[in-house]
Amino acid sequence: QSLGSGVILSEDGFIVTNNHVIEKAQEIKVLLPNKRDYKATLIGADPKTDIAVIKIEAKGLSALPWGDSTKLRVGELVFAIGNPFGLNSTLTMGVISAVGRANVGIADYEDFIQTDAAINPGNSGGALINARGELVGINTAIVSRSGGYQGIGFAVPSSMARQVMESLIKYKKVVRGWLGVSIQEVTSDLAEEFGVKDLKGALVSGVMKGSPAEKAGIKQGDVILKFNGKDVDDTGHLRNMVSQTPLGTKVIVKILRNKKEQDIEVTIAELPKKVGEPGSEDETGEVPEESNALSGVTVRELTQDLAKRFGMSEGEGGVAVTKADPGSRAFEAGLRPGDVILQINQKDVDSVDAYRKITGRIKAKDRVLLLIRRKGQDLFLTIKPE
Repeated sequence: QSLGSGVILSEDGFIVTNNHVIEKAQEIKVLLPNKRDYKATLIGADPKTDIAVIKIEAKGLSALPWGDSTKLRVGELVFAIGNPFGLNSTLTMGVISAVGRANVGIADYEDFIQTDAAINPGNSGGALINARGELVGINTAIVSRSGGYQGIGFAVPSSMARQVMESLIKYKKVVRGWLGVSIQEVTSDLAEEFGVKDLKGALVSGVMKGSPAEKAGIKQGDVILKFNGKDVDDTGHLRNMVSQTPLGTKVIVKILRNKKEQDIEVTIAELPKKVGEPGSEDETGEVPEESNALSGVTVRELTQDLAKRFGMSEGEGGVAVTKADPGSRAFEAGLRPGDVILQINQKDVDSVDAYRKITGRIKAKDRVLLLIRRKGQDLFLTIKPE
């Protein structure tokens, strides 16, 4: 048995809760505060945001009004409602501790509201409301060493929960927007390399074939600064904005290319079920090739067999890294055995000879920008000067 909370959002019985509350359930029962209980039907679930929609056959229910989570501010008063440890209709009070929390590791799409309102096991799926009694979040998780309240709780913002709910009711699945790029965070080293003035934006490390981004002309190495007129704070922020954009919408994407800003119009498409299969890691080569410029790094030619293992397309070049000494500058930058080096300082590396020629001109004091492929994904790495 599992116990959680839910939020009634329509008078005819649509209820939002967490996916992990009802996941793999054979039967779902809903108990209302007036002690009436109902058998619920699962309308749809979205593990990527940990949101699920269920329905009970009832009329004239009291529905909670939606609030605008995009207007929440740190320090704002909020209330959490749920069933912690089975204690029905418990209300706790706190403030918004932070907004836009991503990379927490709870769901694929994260834009969490962090609150210090007491949230405990059983609160999952319950309402986080503002001082006006409007729903601003769905309580989802806690950070705790003891398993109980420690002042850090996370809620899915109502803007995301509403979009997921409406999509599940209408399509029986979540329809997400798709740009078709691999992105990574803009670090201080990458910002210096690509001419980004601050550490905001998302660096395009790869563009998928046939994607909206490729059709619009977005290229590898572009930095996305704005999406549809809104600043891109980081990769998670961009991902959420794209996913919540209606299909067929034409948006203006502001990019930084060769240290110059330009606007590109992109038509958002639907996120496909499979967006490319990652390649597998390679074993170390039998005949390594050493480089004096990137000392501690051993590379070998990318054979046809190796190319398939790395998820490389026909005609793509590169050299396979078979060894990266733990004490080397390249290892510190993140280079690992099994990576494929595609570019050095934005110059293509299609063979070991090309690798040697390029690295032979690099001095110890030079900063090196690498474009690598790891498990089917392209990434930029910067090797700092000694």
